[in-house]
Amino acid sequence: MAEEKKKRIAIIASKGTLDMAYPPLVLASTAASMDVEATIFFTFYGIDIINKKKYGKLQVAPIGNPAMPSPMPIPNIIGMLPGMTAIGTMMMKSMIKGINWPTIPEFVDICLQSGVKMMACSPTMEMTGVKKIDLVDGVIIAGAADYLDFALDANISLFI
Repeated sequence: MAEEKKKRIAIIASKGTLDMAYPPLVLASTAASMDVEATIFFTFYGIDIINKKKYGKLQVAPIGNPAMPSPMPIPNIIGMLPGMTAIGTMMMKSMIKGINWPTIPEFVDICLQSGVKMMACSPTMEMTGVKKIDLVDGVIIAGAADYLDFALDANISLFI
């Protein structure tokens, strides 16, 4: 009798804003809790999610984000005013705290503790000057071939 292959999810995280950091971490940690093998490949701005110098300071920019909730209707163009990114970030952090979700550093730790494999894109690191010492412990440095080797056998592949 053939052994049943474990289900897999392969996620690419390409954006490093606060609002875009949560989806890959939520999906990967949830998958791991469902006994699904999960890998996140952090590339381009997404590498900020696993950068110890940046992951606690991720922000969300209200400009160009018409879905950004607001306590009162505000035209999107107002988002370009100085200080609006800080206000948007503060609002989002408040909403996240209101539902008792972990911070990004806490979520990264949860993923690692859950067995989620986290890969930092080596060409992105070279391009942006990010060093291994900048990364969260437990993150591995990998190239596209390493990610694809996992993703080719994945049941679900996502680009976030």
